[in-house]
Amino acid sequence: MEDVGKELNRIIKSRGVDGRYRQMMEEVLADKDVRDFIEDHKEKLSQADIEKSFAKLYEFVQEKKKYLAGDPSMIAPGYEPQLSLNFHFIDVTYVPTDELLRLKREEEIRNRVNSLDMPKDIRKASLRNFESDSGRKEALVAAFEFVDNYEENPKSFNRGLYLVGSFGVGKTYLLGAVAHELAVKGFETTLLHFPTFAGEMKQAISNDKVGPKLDEVKRSPILMIDDIGADSMSAWIRDEVLGVILQHRMQEQLPTFFSSNFNMDQLEKHLSVTQRGDEEPLKAQRIMERIRYLSKEIFVAGENRRNG
Repeated sequence: MEDVGKELNRIIKSRGVDGRYRQMMEEVLADKDVRDFIEDHKEKLSQADIEKSFAKLYEFVQEKKKYLAGDPSMIAPGYEPQLSLNFHFIDVTYVPTDELLRLKREEEIRNRVNSLDMPKDIRKASLRNFESDSGRKEALVAAFEFVDNYEENPKSFNRGLYLVGSFGVGKTYLLGAVAHELAVKGFETTLLHFPTFAGEMKQAISNDKVGPKLDEVKRSPILMIDDIGADSMSAWIRDEVLGVILQHRMQEQLPTFFSSNFNMDQLEKHLSVTQRGDEEPLKAQRIMERIRYLSKEIFVAGENRRNG
């Protein structure tokens, strides 16, 4: 092809078209990206090739304007229009921007954390933002160790953590931070607030959804049970819900985390008394045997950050 500028002017003048169409062509062919593309591919493009590609060239110029202006009405928001050559035909392709790729990655990470009745901000928790003062350093170190060990060998048995401490010291946040760190590395986690989950399980009896809800939780690749022992439990919740979950996870050696205001010995006493006041120490002992098998008890101390 000859000089691009002369050739483009010839295209415009050679068309017996009305003023509006001519104006559109002039706008398209005056675009620097269009002119550069045609110049770079001049050996493969004829005048006829450019003319038959005009609709795509016009689309490119209009969508590029919207892209640069951040106009959400563009054909593919978040994608940058680029020209491409498709066997003597100029086409428009839409390439995802770095920002879109970042947002998609963040969404994929969030979707790997199945949060059941947990605070929304827990999904944004980060181990890097967890303050490691003297009362919380051991827990943070153990959290990093778990993530590293699980990433290295996810098929082996990795004991979870049993985080015990008073209100507001960051137990729930640390669970969320571990879940987020695992999600970044491609692993799925389920976090659930146990008192709320227990209430939902009781309601599930009436619509015959106990089985599916129980299976979803007990089979989770990594499970984090928050606030266990916060409320008194019925014998059914203790034995047929919590007990079933823990038994399955112990048999399958699935990583399981807990947070509680009770240490393990205190939780055992708590579980030994049902809502009706019945004392059943042996059943509580069975539950605790599974918890002790699945997790390592770590104390978390510090000030109540909820009041900060």
